[in-house]
Amino acid sequence: MHIASSDATDEASDGPSITDENGGDRLGGFRMWLLLRVNRLALTGAILALIFVILIGAGQLGFAPHRWIVDTQGSIAFIFSSFIGAIITGTSIVVTINQLVLSQELGAIGSQRSRMEEATTFREDTEDTISEDISPPEPGAFLYELVDGVQERAGELESAVSESRDEELRSTVDEYTDDIRQNAETVKDDLEDAQFGTFEVLWGALQYNYSRKIYDARSIQVDHADSLSDEAEENLEDVIATLRLFAPAREHFKTLYFQWELINLSRVLLYVAISALTVMGVLLMYVDASSFPGVTLGVDNLVWVSSVGFVVGLSPFVLFTTYILRIVTVAKRTLAMGPFILRESERDEDLG
Repeated sequence: MHIASSDATDEASDGPSITDENGGDRLGGFRMWLLLRVNRLALTGAILALIFVILIGAGQLGFAPHRWIVDTQGSIAFIFSSFIGAIITGTSIVVTINQLVLSQELGAIGSQRSRMEEATTFREDTEDTISEDISPPEPGAFLYELVDGVQERAGELESAVSESRDEELRSTVDEYTDDIRQNAETVKDDLEDAQFGTFEVLWGALQYNYSRKIYDARSIQVDHADSLSDEAEENLEDVIATLRLFAPAREHFKTLYFQWELINLSRVLLYVAISALTVMGVLLMYVDASSFPGVTLGVDNLVWVSSVGFVVGLSPFVLFTTYILRIVTVAKRTLAMGPFILRESERDEDLG
């Protein structure tokens, strides 16, 4: 029997990679690092800087002089006037969407009490399953304890079959528990001291492909039903039960993180939009073909000013794009909660 490896680390030297329960496939490390791990403001700044360099470089390629184009058009308004409406409309839409998302948190006392009772019940069920008197309140620490609980149950399963006469069963369980142990160590390293509000909590959770582990455990139950002792069967059920708790916990923290990110996006976007509108206003009111005469570093000063203005005008859109890229990437890779694997790459070798 072959147990698919779920360790999320990769040997690629260009950065970390990720293995998710929907596909299990390992994306290129740099791509995943860029989409998920990079600070959103830093990524926004890098993209805007690249656009700025392209704009300045384009002015050196022998095209019509920018100052002549501005003079022919009569003013610089033909470049920047459209930014005003776009920034106001785009910012209003984003803030409205954010308010709709956050409105889900509003409700009568009955619904709020029901949410509280369900959350408390889930914590108590988790504590019973992982044999803890009280589970940590912090999301990162809570997920850490769940992963550690799966690792402990896997160790008990390994001990329960160590004396089995079925060599194939022992080999399969050893491979399964080694996979759990390796993946757990990787995830626990990421979750240790991870603070909610940063991406580190969700990053650690994403690297734990619990769906594949549930499938492997159930396959062991079916394929070796005659060889499993009552103790081993109970231990295997404990492993599955603990893995099943990981899914709703991760989905809950993912939802909270999305709300957190949308709040941050709305706040930063408002700051950037107001600044961008101010810059657009200054350029429209006071800059024309006669402004900023001279050349700096071989580039017309008006090109420098116009390029800066264009980048500032684009900044709200680029900021929005970088935040949404992370959200939609996470959403895509966590579409199926539970025992479903959406891609074929992790199912190319069946257990048996």
